[in-house]
Amino acid sequence: MKIVSLFLLSCCLLVLSCRKESFITSPDARVTITIDTLKYDTVFATAGSVTKTFKIVNENDQKLRISSVKLMGGNSSAYKINVDGTTGPEVTNLEIEANDSLYVFAQVNINPNAANLPFIVRDSIQVSYNGTNRLVQLEAWGQNAHFLRNKQVLTNETWNNDLPYVILGYLYVDTNQTLTINKGCRIYVHADAPIIVEGTLQVNGLKDTADRVVFQGDRMDDPYKDYPASWPGIYFLGSSINNVMNYAIIKNGYQSIGVENPSTNANPKLTMNECIVDNAFDAGIIAVNSSIRATNCLVSNCGKNVYLVGGGNYQFTHCTVVTYSNNFIQHKDPVLTVTNFSNNGNANLDAVFRNCIFWGENGTVEDEVVVLKNGSTPFNVNFDHNLWKVQAAPANVTSTQIVNNIPPDFDSVNSSRNYYDFRLKTGSPAINKGVNAGIVIDLDGKTRPVGLPDLGCFEKQ
Repeated sequence: MKIVSLFLLSCCLLVLSCRKESFITSPDARVTITIDTLKYDTVFATAGSVTKTFKIVNENDQKLRISSVKLMGGNSSAYKINVDGTTGPEVTNLEIEANDSLYVFAQVNINPNAANLPFIVRDSIQVSYNGTNRLVQLEAWGQNAHFLRNKQVLTNETWNNDLPYVILGYLYVDTNQTLTINKGCRIYVHADAPIIVEGTLQVNGLKDTADRVVFQGDRMDDPYKDYPASWPGIYFLGSSINNVMNYAIIKNGYQSIGVENPSTNANPKLTMNECIVDNAFDAGIIAVNSSIRATNCLVSNCGKNVYLVGGGNYQFTHCTVVTYSNNFIQHKDPVLTVTNFSNNGNANLDAVFRNCIFWGENGTVEDEVVVLKNGSTPFNVNFDHNLWKVQAAPANVTSTQIVNNIPPDFDSVNSSRNYYDFRLKTGSPAINKGVNAGIVIDLDGKTRPVGLPDLGCFEKQ
């Protein structure tokens, strides 16, 4: 019996030994990669080199063969990898003992003065085993800037133009607090980072190009720098008050400007002076039963340029609202929609559009201005001295001195090259067709005449 027992014990040990020497081949093998994203949260004031690491853990009772650990950007990547002492960009045929692990080192080298770098330099590492591919994302800051992740403005705060600002996660302005953004600031926003304003946003841009305040996505490399929906947008919520944007450029958002609920004081919830809203995928300006005063603003090439629903109080003066179908935006919605109803029901509506241009081309829209009324709540919509493209004039509105269905003759439009200059040519039907509204400058900050002004945001000089 003792001999038999020893024999059985030897067999068991042999089986266990063979099992540990064999390789697990199932795609469902238990493998842990200790991180899904490596973030290099360092400001590179000079050329930077930072190394981070993660582990690939074999949690099985058999050996695991890693067919490859591969840097997807290859030799041209800003990143370099080393896997247990072997350098990349690809390391193949690696073995991990049962219940053991190996280390992957990833190094990034950044020159922040390289003008063509995006603010976020990305790549990924692919780990392949048993027919399974898994990715570890790599994310490094490529240029010197103020990098703000999940930023909350909980006391009054002022931003100045010393470095660009990069928003990751979100930017939140708390109730009763003010974020002031001074001239020349550049704000670059990540793809999943909304700007949410419960308090007050004050944007103090000035007329010179270098002094305007710009909001856009954080990808500056081709082709991403021109994509709409590069970032969510700026949202002014229920308690927000006294928001003012002067000489701001808001481009490439999903919904660039969103405003909801009436103002809680006598001021408009949002005042926009000499602003440009461009290339928004869904809406340039969307408001739900709120209040906006916009002067000398250009809202161009958006899915829905200006979308005002559920009532509210609006005043648009000397604004150009225009869309041409192009490679990014297919023009299939009117450039202006106004209603006194939404999913929340009907509400009072008071809207005045004076000295504006509403135009679109190369799309499927016949009526660029749509005004809809429901129920019997107070409803006052006035179009005073405008140029629009409309086949059937909207009902329930008051209109005075309308230039109807005559192209405004913009200076230069080339959709194939994504080039647009919405200033007016000599002889444009919009020249001298406005009414004096007390507006003494245009979007360029140039003087408007004492007499009859031009329609739209630009005065022909």
